[in-house]
Amino acid sequence: MRSYLISSILCLTILCANAQSNPLVVKDSLAQQRWVDAKYSSMSLDEKIGQLFMVMVASDQSKVATDKVKKLIQEQKIGGVIFSTGGPIRQAKLTNEYQKASKVPLLVGMDAEWGLAMRLDSTYAFPWNMTLGAIEDSTIVESVGRRIGEHAKRLGVHINFAPVVDINTNPKNPIIGNRSFGENRENVAKMGAAFTKGLESAGVLSSGKHFPGHGDTATDSHHDLPVIDFPRERLDSLELYPYKRVINAGLSSVMVAHLEVPALESEKKIPSSLSPYIINGLLKQEMGFKGLVFTDALNMKGAADRGKNGDVELAAFMAGNDILLMPTVVAEAKSKLIKYFEKGKFSEERLEHSVKKILQAKYKVGLNNYRPIKLDNLYEDLNTLEDDLLYEKAIENAITVVKNKFYLLGIKRLENKKIAYVKFGDAPNEPFVKELKKYAKVTQVNGKDLATLKNKLSDYNLVIIGLHKSNASPWKSHKFSKNELFWLGEIAKERGSNLILSIFTNPYALLDVPSFNAIDGVVVAYQNSKIAQQKAAQLIFGAIPAKGKLPVSAHTDFPVNTSVKLKSLLRLGYSYPERVGMSSTKLAEVDRLVGDGLDSLMYPGAQVLIARKGKVIYNKGFGKPTYKSTDSITPDKIYDLASLTKILATLPMLMMMEEDGDLALNDTFSDLIPAYADTELKNVTVLKALSHYGRLPAWIAFYVDTLDKNRKPSTEFYRKSPSAGFSIKVTDQLYLADAFKDSIYNRIGRQDLKSNRYRYSDVGYYVMKKYIEDTKKSRLDKLTNDFLYAPLGAYNTGYNPLDKIPKNKIVPSEEDSYYRYQTMQGYVHDMGAAMQGGVGGHAGLFSNANDVAKIMQMYLQQGFYGGTRFVDSRTVQKFNTCYFCEKNVRRGVGFDKPQIKGSGPTCGCVSRKSFGHSGFTGTYTWADPEEEIVYVFLSNRTYPTASNRLLVKSGLRTRIQQAIYDSIIN
Repeated sequence: MRSYLISSILCLTILCANAQSNPLVVKDSLAQQRWVDAKYSSMSLDEKIGQLFMVMVASDQSKVATDKVKKLIQEQKIGGVIFSTGGPIRQAKLTNEYQKASKVPLLVGMDAEWGLAMRLDSTYAFPWNMTLGAIEDSTIVESVGRRIGEHAKRLGVHINFAPVVDINTNPKNPIIGNRSFGENRENVAKMGAAFTKGLESAGVLSSGKHFPGHGDTATDSHHDLPVIDFPRERLDSLELYPYKRVINAGLSSVMVAHLEVPALESEKKIPSSLSPYIINGLLKQEMGFKGLVFTDALNMKGAADRGKNGDVELAAFMAGNDILLMPTVVAEAKSKLIKYFEKGKFSEERLEHSVKKILQAKYKVGLNNYRPIKLDNLYEDLNTLEDDLLYEKAIENAITVVKNKFYLLGIKRLENKKIAYVKFGDAPNEPFVKELKKYAKVTQVNGKDLATLKNKLSDYNLVIIGLHKSNASPWKSHKFSKNELFWLGEIAKERGSNLILSIFTNPYALLDVPSFNAIDGVVVAYQNSKIAQQKAAQLIFGAIPAKGKLPVSAHTDFPVNTSVKLKSLLRLGYSYPERVGMSSTKLAEVDRLVGDGLDSLMYPGAQVLIARKGKVIYNKGFGKPTYKSTDSITPDKIYDLASLTKILATLPMLMMMEEDGDLALNDTFSDLIPAYADTELKNVTVLKALSHYGRLPAWIAFYVDTLDKNRKPSTEFYRKSPSAGFSIKVTDQLYLADAFKDSIYNRIGRQDLKSNRYRYSDVGYYVMKKYIEDTKKSRLDKLTNDFLYAPLGAYNTGYNPLDKIPKNKIVPSEEDSYYRYQTMQGYVHDMGAAMQGGVGGHAGLFSNANDVAKIMQMYLQQGFYGGTRFVDSRTVQKFNTCYFCEKNVRRGVGFDKPQIKGSGPTCGCVSRKSFGHSGFTGTYTWADPEEEIVYVFLSNRTYPTASNRLLVKSGLRTRIQQAIYDSIIN
């Protein structure tokens, strides 16, 4: 057994490489050595022995308990403390108090494997190692390590007992599991080294654990002594493999676990933490490790049962450990160590070896120039936007698709999908459901029993099941319940629908699923955090690519490294401004400007959305639907878009028809409507009409001719309920004569052409609507929904929203006192569109900012969105061209364009390639291909009266646009 110390015949080459340089030595090694030597020579034996002890304390303990630790610092001269549970402010205060009480600055440690939140409230929790192990780009893991280190340093923590480099080859491991980077030795070594580099770069000591390897055991060393009964060859090739990599990465310390390893220690029941053959022989001599060596917590049953009254601590030091972590007793242990020293059982050289390493470590972390922790902004510094950005990036790169039958993911052809969501698990699911609903109409379906649930699900052709398990800690249960497993199997058998399973927990949950034959898509999101749920939804709909790989074997169907890579379908994602080169701080100016609009009574409420580079980074509601409302504007409220209808409904239909040969820009009105052949309008071209250069009148007040002498709807033209010959619904209380439809087009045909200059006009869009409907033999509302809104997932967009949307979700546009004499809520504000049953080519569309952004993003992406090409890129470019700029007409074909000179529809800060439109009710949207920006502003400035023009006069919408461009960082 002991012969391997002389001849390392069994040692793998990787473990026999040249010894590590001392990771505790800093660049200015001479100054460090002088400080270490001076401190050591000034210490008494009692003080030197005291340096070996690191005692546990928790900031949420009573003052009596924390004062006991302070007494140990003062009387026993201990070298460090390891903090457990509590809060950051309390811990910082205790740290300052303890440091003040200590003659030699204390080395402060914590278990912060996934951040300070492993132990403390009010601090940030980064992804667990299992999640990080799914990431292929190790630089992300390095960044996580660095950020955790920065948090630790800010809190006065000098050593983080991380990373865990145990290879979790046993799914039943009760203590490691999610704390491991996985079961593949190369991946664990790679990610462990990256994490180590990150942590050390922040000026915090790292600690590889749990040496020599705690991954393949079903016993928790907190409660008993696990046995790692494998031959040396296996240990060399697996358990010990990652340590060489992390040692070479600059690992400052190693924590030795309480494990019985017969291949390394022949004496039974001797834990590795007390074995000189494992610590001095294997770790220090054979592997050449020169950093600090910590015991695992000595109060754990795996060690504590091996002695009492200081015997365990004494044995641990004699075995080669430098620091005795969480000793069961201090005074007694110190006394035994001193007696052993005095009896010559260990030398001054042995003591000096450990104490000077401890002092080197203290110098490395800056304790030679100790400063108290500043309490100001501590909470804010430990919970930053930078943390969210990094967490999001990590999760995006970790989420793993392991099955994608029929290429179901990301979901395409939304027009054919009726989607249900079913919740499994006992943890929150709201972020997932809310995010799914940003992409399509998704209904959460519940059932008290399986029969009820299956009956409800029979109405859907796509079912998404989410398994949501607690994200509180990596030790929480990850398993399906027996009932859920049965229900999953039964739902999967229903072949009238496809099934996607997304699990927000440890991938080992999949081990209990008997068969995946009938499950079409499987997504592993690893954790149930808000961001993980949001990103899983985005991935399912193809807004972000699938990049992760399984770090462990999760089923016979899904071995380690299983990975189905998916590309983005170019749907809008949702993120933070900084992810797309914008400043959250500067975007606060948008909040202020919108607030000014509310305070100035420009509108009762508004929605503002900003997207850049394919990601929505700002989507907020402000104010209320009306000035007297108790409700608030949220992003799901629906607005009357007014003239945005022109580019969001009529224009995409014209683009499609132009591609199909049903329309040409040089076609005249007489080509479109032969009845106009003998009118002045006969030679007006599509190009000129849509460029607002067709000499058409601005608008025609058709409704005025239908009022009686009291300026009320005349009974000649209207009925209060539908009846024969009166079926055109203006509102629920007003139905127009069917014959009036022809009257509208007859009156347009009688119009005289105006002077030959730019004149904004609605009239051309009446003509375009009639031509589209006559050619396609269908109504414009159905055509636009089938062609664009349904496949786009813009299910909140359409005409006559009361047909499908609750009234309380629709924002009123006016208290009409001149035509309809009622609150306009869910019925189009524009009178001409109202007289066409709410479906106009120029107005009538309702939507929210999120859906408007989808359409504008489709244009920005040259006609492509969500895996579907709606129109050709050349068509978009053709319509987004100013053909009459030399005539001082800035417009494109349908699109508004930036002003040619002076003031105009934009802030003047957008590119010439940009395009958009505004609407009478207080709406506006603009897209800029050069900056990849989509901006949407929706309001009901016309409520309670359209005479309120404060929004228009203020230029607020374009001032907001300026603030957006001012927020660009890169």
